[in-house]
Amino acid sequence: METVKLSDIVMKWFPEMLPFLRENELNSRIVLRDGIGILEADDAMEIIQYSICEHQSHSYLQ
Repeated sequence: METVKLSDIVMKWFPEMLPFLRENELNSRIVLRDGIGILEADDAMEIIQYSICEHQSHSYLQ
């Protein structure tokens, strides 16, 4: 297992998305079962999308 920031995932596969994500999203800690080295682009996009949804749902609750 490996823990990385969402920003690490974004920078590796989709750096063009960086300006569109908020700082709290980019600082999210993501636990990867098999590590970042084995993560594929499709999986990375799914993680990014899920993280954005998670942060949006917290915004509505506050």
